[in-house]
Amino acid sequence: MAAIQSFREFWPHYVREHSTRGCRLLHYIGTTLVLASLLTAVGTQRWWLLALMPVFGYGFAWTGHFAIEKNRPATFTHPFYSLAADWVMYGKMLLGQMPSEVERALALRP
Repeated sequence: MAAIQSFREFWPHYVREHSTRGCRLLHYIGTTLVLASLLTAVGTQRWWLLALMPVFGYGFAWTGHFAIEKNRPATFTHPFYSLAADWVMYGKMLLGQMPSEVERALALRP
């Protein structure tokens, strides 16, 4: 992959790396648990729950990559773009827009 210069360039690559529904579902579950951990920690002032956030987020996401997609998570090469893209994907999944994003990104494949 050529050097990524912007999030806009990174996004299609990220989407292609999440082309299977199962991988995206595991990301969705992990991100939802991250939010639940954060909200529960703040609501109950049990700050130790914050330690669960990376376990949930990365645990589910990496399982999706290694077990389903059979690829290496983008976190290893583009950690900040990857984190931002996780949240963009989460929003697009909530809105039902990810299937069309995957189609578009696969059509752009070099």
